[in-house]
Amino acid sequence: MIIVMKPNAGKKEIDNIVDKLHKAGLEAHLSTGKELTIIGVIGDKRLVADANLELMPGVDRLVPITESYKLVNRKFNVKETVVKVGDVEIGGDRFVLIAGPCAVESEEQIFQTAEKLSKAGVKILRGGAFKPRTSPYSFQGLGVEGLKYLRAAADTYGMLVISEVTGIPALQDAEPYVDIIQIGARNMQNFDLLKEVGRTQKPIFLKRGMSATIDEWLNAAEYIIREHNNQVILCERGIRTFETATRNTLDISAIPVLRAKTHLPVFIDPSHACGVKDYVIPLARAAAAVDCDGLTVEVHPNPDRALSDGAQSLTPEDFVELVRQIKPILDVMGRKL
Repeated sequence: MIIVMKPNAGKKEIDNIVDKLHKAGLEAHLSTGKELTIIGVIGDKRLVADANLELMPGVDRLVPITESYKLVNRKFNVKETVVKVGDVEIGGDRFVLIAGPCAVESEEQIFQTAEKLSKAGVKILRGGAFKPRTSPYSFQGLGVEGLKYLRAAADTYGMLVISEVTGIPALQDAEPYVDIIQIGARNMQNFDLLKEVGRTQKPIFLKRGMSATIDEWLNAAEYIIREHNNQVILCERGIRTFETATRNTLDISAIPVLRAKTHLPVFIDPSHACGVKDYVIPLARAAAAVDCDGLTVEVHPNPDRALSDGAQSLTPEDFVELVRQIKPILDVMGRKL
């Protein structure tokens, strides 16, 4: 349930509502816009069923919330969430590029990649140190050593770091080295991990599970925000369908659906969405046109020798071409790189 206050409602009237909710054992989430204040009620609304909240001074109306997620719900928050990391703003009118290899393979590899990407305007460097792989025999990442290489490369070229954690021990290892914590598709519903990353107070990059509905995805985000961390970024990375021509199927329609349902920023991962290098740039153009907030793209200095996801990785030169092609679309959409 949300309580919509009248445009002229004052602080005293708002505080009275909040106090009444707290006394009933409910949480109150305030969202203040230019004209209206909305109070989101979290908890069992039956506790105030006889409180006649709609008759209290300053209250305009009560609006029921039928969705199971509350804090990520656009009805709860009238303002778009902008996640600030260092000097980078994610959301608003900015279009943010995250790029780097699927996995950190060596110090030389990540430094070489970071140098070229920084020249292309990338502010956030990605790279996996803990790699959840389908096969137990595939490269599993360098662990903490990889995180150290990633941090050093980013610091050298003035970039931020994003990397995936696969469990609570990996989170504890990664926290000193990363600026943004990524939760991969396989862990989207690892609820203990979601709650734990919510307690870090670092921005969380939450990828959609390969078979997850949008509502399941938003409920996963709710687990994080319930821990009082509202710095959540959603990432559509393709879902599993019957189609075999691509690794996954990019659900481009998820972006307008999310715009209607949530205030959180949304990214697209065209690399995992298709799994084929030649399709990444066309999907990036589509992502720019559908008005997402940014891209995360896999870039490797030598994809043919990559230890992970080489088939879907761009070279640094390919990435420069990607940026060139999406710029005119971003101009039309009113976005700035």
